[in-house]
Amino acid sequence: MNRKQFGILVALLIVLGGAGWYVESRRQNEAGAGETGAGQKILGENFPVNDVVRITIKGDTNEVTLAKKDDLWRVHERGDYPANFGDISEFLLKARELKAVQVEEIGASQLGRMQLAPPGQGTNSGVLVDLRDKDGKTIKALTLGKKHVKKSQQPSPFGDEGLADGRYVMVSGNSKNALLIADALSNIEPKPESWLKKDFFHVERPKSVTVSFPGGTNSWKILRDTETGDWKLADARPDEKLDTSKSYGVTTPFSSPSFSDVLLPSASLGDYGLDKPTVVTVETFDDFVYTVNVGKRMGDDYAVKVTVAANFPKERVPAKDEKPEDRLKADKAWSDRQKQLADKLKEAQAYSSWTYMVPTYTVEPLLKDRKDLLPDKKEEPKSTATTGKATDGEVKAAVTVPDAPDAPTASAAK
Repeated sequence: MNRKQFGILVALLIVLGGAGWYVESRRQNEAGAGETGAGQKILGENFPVNDVVRITIKGDTNEVTLAKKDDLWRVHERGDYPANFGDISEFLLKARELKAVQVEEIGASQLGRMQLAPPGQGTNSGVLVDLRDKDGKTIKALTLGKKHVKKSQQPSPFGDEGLADGRYVMVSGNSKNALLIADALSNIEPKPESWLKKDFFHVERPKSVTVSFPGGTNSWKILRDTETGDWKLADARPDEKLDTSKSYGVTTPFSSPSFSDVLLPSASLGDYGLDKPTVVTVETFDDFVYTVNVGKRMGDDYAVKVTVAANFPKERVPAKDEKPEDRLKADKAWSDRQKQLADKLKEAQAYSSWTYMVPTYTVEPLLKDRKDLLPDKKEEPKSTATTGKATDGEVKAAVTVPDAPDAPTASAAK
């Protein structure tokens, strides 16, 4: 190869390399601008998921803002109550990898048909998801539109329409294309309550349960001496005994409670019946005292406030005839357990700042009157003295006695 041929080859390589760089650069720029083709990531190849610190999800009538504050995600519409980080993280990581499986050119007149119209335009509106950075600048925004439903040849438990297996979306900067993705994103809703962190307090090893109603009547208390002992009614009269068949839900109070929503700190407690609550007090064998104020029923929930206290022992009481070689092991086990309980107390006390809406099935088993914990009284058969009427048996058993003759008079005897 002479010098001329070598120079031509080098020039060709430079041209080809430049052309490849140009094509790839243009493809990435188009992807970054939202000009996404089938098989490409809808948010671009290098979506900076870690830069997202604010997410606004806006529907036709509802809106929720999830914002990162002090390294903790919070729900703005619920007074900055902690958000479910797992749900947010899952969505962001999923969004980064979403790819278009189909691209449809679409005009402005067709946005409603694909439910990709901007929020506020009725049933044809989409759900706008705005992802922003720490400076409040939008990194990416996309509109979630109509769900793609896979038709089933067989009867489906999801109805005649079948199960949603995808969704049409539109990415900011690309208003001409509706992109079909293979994920319905059904959990991405503009509902504040859907994004709350649902961790809640829970009661373990209850020792006594007291329910005090606002009027003072029908209140009651049950207790047991040991964790395996029988429950009994406190201050029971001789004729009163706890009916164990009626104690379901009473002897395991708040063992795994959940909540539907939280109220803003500015909410009036009187509007929810918490100015005159029913008070449920639970003492445990771990020295916890849970005081749960229950307001009035609101739909499928009750308004609830909870406070938690504890009076832990300062030192361990050695077992009877405890051997010296067992003491260190027992002391360590006791110390570790006390630390666990202290951590649990701190976590539980954090819930006292909020008012929760708790499902009826968690609360109502405890709202029984005292009489509802006792056996049903057997109905006494009604006597004739009470009713004034004889039964058929009594009529048949009756014997007619003839009138006795008049007693003879003294003159007749003579």
